[in-house]
Amino acid sequence: MAFDPKTLTFDERGLLPVIAQDEATGEVLMLAWMNAEAVAKTLETHRVTYWSRSRQAFWVKGETSGHTQELVDLRIDCDRDCLLAVVRQVGSACHTNRRSCFFTSVAEGEERELMVPMS
Repeated sequence: MAFDPKTLTFDERGLLPVIAQDEATGEVLMLAWMNAEAVAKTLETHRVTYWSRSRQAFWVKGETSGHTQELVDLRIDCDRDCLLAVVRQVGSACHTNRRSCFFTSVAEGEERELMVPMS
């Protein structure tokens, strides 16, 4: 069956969340947003392209940092309102230069940093 990004369920801003997961480790790297055009660009180029809500512009992961995400597989959740991008991550995924954006744990009311920035 041919895929049409218009069959996805976007929010009122025309966006849906995308979780990036490392192909090799299964690690959850980050969450970002895509609109229909970003989905299409990602599938066409295999370079993960997000929509920056703050800049109101497309953002090709790694375009300026060199920390790229190559698309391996794009998966749609059961409600068609969230995507999972299985990627080959080069370098850090987080703008803080950490491997993952999920580097803070909360347990028993306390925050704990799980990883330091990559060198």
